[in-house]
Amino acid sequence: MTGIMRHVDTLIARYSVLAECRESIIDAYTIMETSYTNGGKLLIAGNGGSAADSEHMAGELMKRFRLPRPVPADFAARLIETDPTLGADLAGKLERGLTAIPLVAHEALSTAYINDVDGLGVFAQQVYGFGRKGDVFLGITTSGKSRNVILAAITARALGMKVVALTSNFTGGGIGDYTDAIVRVPATETYIIQELHLPIYHCWCQMLEDKFFGREAAE
Repeated sequence: MTGIMRHVDTLIARYSVLAECRESIIDAYTIMETSYTNGGKLLIAGNGGSAADSEHMAGELMKRFRLPRPVPADFAARLIETDPTLGADLAGKLERGLTAIPLVAHEALSTAYINDVDGLGVFAQQVYGFGRKGDVFLGITTSGKSRNVILAAITARALGMKVVALTSNFTGGGIGDYTDAIVRVPATETYIIQELHLPIYHCWCQMLEDKFFGREAAE
């Protein structure tokens, strides 16, 4: 864990305004690390630019971020056994991932639920379908008050999941009432909030990759 903290130090050296968020960044990371260690997964949701961030973060976790992630030798052997040619090619190209599902990416499901049931419950429905006790829901909301994200957080808590939020220094209420860890970046303009969210979740991706595929994993 100590070695992983260097990523937080580097983040704050580059973005000094985030110094006040240091402990909450670490708290949120620890929740994600614990879930992945125990076989859990991460569900992510947000609106607008935060929807793009949800997909961006999932993409960084599901394949290499900076470090090589070769498949385990026993799985490579099974691929080759299944097909000596194609399996060998796959064994050299597949990368281990940390399971992350962006809830903004399922257009058929989302539009069907919006049309048939309720627009604001679309993330909650997916949390209920995908989520299991021990998983983590990450809600990204610049205002902290996005109702569809809050409904997903409530659903996650009811399932026994942990809830993390990436938001701003809004005043009271909102998603903070349902979180186990919340990172409030010190900004009020939406675009500036989003500019600060990105390096935070990149930091989390680096930390998780280091933990499960880097020096920490080798120790």
